Amino acid sequence: MEQTVAKGSGFLKVTGILMIIGGAIALIMAIIAILGIAALAYISDGMISSGLLYAAGILSLVSAVAELVAGIIGVKNCKRTEKANTCIAWGIIVAVLSVAGCILTAVGGSSFPVFSLILGLVLPALFIIGAVKNKNA
Repeated sequence: MEQTVAKGSGFLKVTGILMIIGGAIALIMAIIAILGIAALAYISDGMISSGLLYAAGILSLVSAVAELVAGIIGVKNCKRTEKANTCIAWGIIVAVLSVAGCILTAVGGSSFPVFSLILGLVLPALFIIGAVKNKNA
């Protein structure tokens, strides 16, 4: 018996693998950042308000975990069209967290990072496109 493969399955699998790699790297970097923030807060002896820094570190950690989970779900379900909505939802979560990170950067006093926003939305957008193609197959 021949199994039909959805049009978006390869696309979803590739973007899922890229999200797993990116999420794993981001997870390691977020942990290092949080440890660095803790060290900075300890060394500064209360001279630096670290609340916004901790919020950024925690948002980075949550974003990294979401990207890793989305990638795993995408790879695991790339050939299952009935799971396409789950993949779409996870892609949207990753995109929203990317936007939230850029907003937090702007709130922290920097200019709004348009280039980072574009880069942060490319992979989730491609992931969502793959999931939609999978759903429509």
